[in-house]
Amino acid sequence: MSENARITKAVSVVGAATFASRILGYIRDMVLAWFFGANLISDAFFVAFRIPNLLRRLFAEGSLSIALVPVFTEYLIKDGEHEALKFAKSALRFLSILLFITAVCGIIFSPLIVRIIAPGFSGSPFKISLTITLTRIMFPYIFFIGLVGLCMGILNALGHFAAPALAPMVLNIAIIVSVFFIAPHMVNPVIGLAISVLAGGFLQLLLQIPFLIKKGVYFRQKAEIYHPGLKKVGKLVAPAIFGTAAYQINILVGTMLSSLLPEGSVSYLYYADRLVQFPLGIFAVSTATAVLPSLSRLIADRKFNAFKDTFIYAMRLVLFITIPAMIGLIILREPIIGLLFKRGAFDAETVRLTAQALFYYSIGLWAFASERILVFTFYALQDTRTPVKCAAISIFTNLAVGITLITPLGHGGLALATSLASMLNVGLLARALIKRFGSLNRRNFTQSTCKIILCSAIMGLIVWTVSLLIIPAGKETIGLFFGLIGSIIIGVVSYIFFSFLSASPELETVLTIARKGIIKK
Repeated sequence: MSENARITKAVSVVGAATFASRILGYIRDMVLAWFFGANLISDAFFVAFRIPNLLRRLFAEGSLSIALVPVFTEYLIKDGEHEALKFAKSALRFLSILLFITAVCGIIFSPLIVRIIAPGFSGSPFKISLTITLTRIMFPYIFFIGLVGLCMGILNALGHFAAPALAPMVLNIAIIVSVFFIAPHMVNPVIGLAISVLAGGFLQLLLQIPFLIKKGVYFRQKAEIYHPGLKKVGKLVAPAIFGTAAYQINILVGTMLSSLLPEGSVSYLYYADRLVQFPLGIFAVSTATAVLPSLSRLIADRKFNAFKDTFIYAMRLVLFITIPAMIGLIILREPIIGLLFKRGAFDAETVRLTAQALFYYSIGLWAFASERILVFTFYALQDTRTPVKCAAISIFTNLAVGITLITPLGHGGLALATSLASMLNVGLLARALIKRFGSLNRRNFTQSTCKIILCSAIMGLIVWTVSLLIIPAGKETIGLFFGLIGSIIIGVVSYIFFSFLSASPELETVLTIARKGIIKK
């Protein structure tokens, strides 16, 4: 099987699982929006929840996997499966000890962490006290999700992608169950939600164990705590946390600055980010997850031309989806937010302000997606310096631009700063990769991207016209639902049609992924 075929198959599995997980995630957010709205309590919960959620994205979808996969793959190819599994068992034991210590330190230093992340909360004793309490309850989540991230790397390197991709569903189910059956019976309902996050982390780890055993990773077998391969992972993981975290750190910077704005600003950014995460998770994260083992194998075998071709294949695939998704989110932002969240305490003004944040986040969707592929490419090369340097510049830019735009644009300026910083990071990473490998077949890549932009622009014009006709102002939930679904279907069909007319090679690949994903589900 060619590496592109492997990637297509893996993306179909991860994409289908991620799609199901994200749908459940939106149900979770709809429940939270109905339960909280956007107020003091919701701001406290989302700031506290931002920490375990950030850790999930850094570890379960980031640094541990990209640090472990190249090293594990190298052992697998050069030293055989026995040595690779021996390394994996040692890594699990060593990381368990490290994560336990980290969790304890996090609980102890929660007051300091909260004051750093949300400095604006200091003016409200109740708000900051509640946020600290919630953070202390949820911080041990790092222990479970860190191990999930390691399991994800092992399973992905061995060709299994489904269980790690399905893990977030367990967390979503735990939170939804808590809202309806646990939180209402507690003196302070939000405490019940915090406990459900911790329970969700434990259950996510539990889900991985049967699949690890099936692949030969038995926990009952003795293994050394330290393995020479851990030194290689250690050299990669610290820079990997920083290098892959540019987007997440920029989101965190936005949370810090938004805590200085009026109540509800943190929540507006949270809900908008969640909507951006839908296409980003299904296609960018799944493609990056699938491409890392393939790129690592090609580097281990020193097949550099195939490496370049595989990278371009992944980039074209991601842009084919995220550019039209960006335009669709911009045009339909208010109807989407209204349909998903406008109920209970989430009123029309909250919809408008959340849509403002979504507009500015959506501008950078293509960059958020490209950034992930580029970073994973450098770590397949075991190059830690380049992503870290580019991320540092991106984070500094986000902070500077955010401070500049917060006065004229409020929370929308913080979202725009995040988008601009990611665009800069993509430009820096692409420049470094071209400098290392040469042209990377830029002519074909440019032609493909121009076709994608043109087809997306035509689709956007059609969706904008149709939405004006079938989603008139004042529609209630049922009318809004059918109007929005109609607009989306027309948009998808028109994009496929114009992509077909332009002979886009990515269309066939995406349709193959969709067919396999449906079969897998």
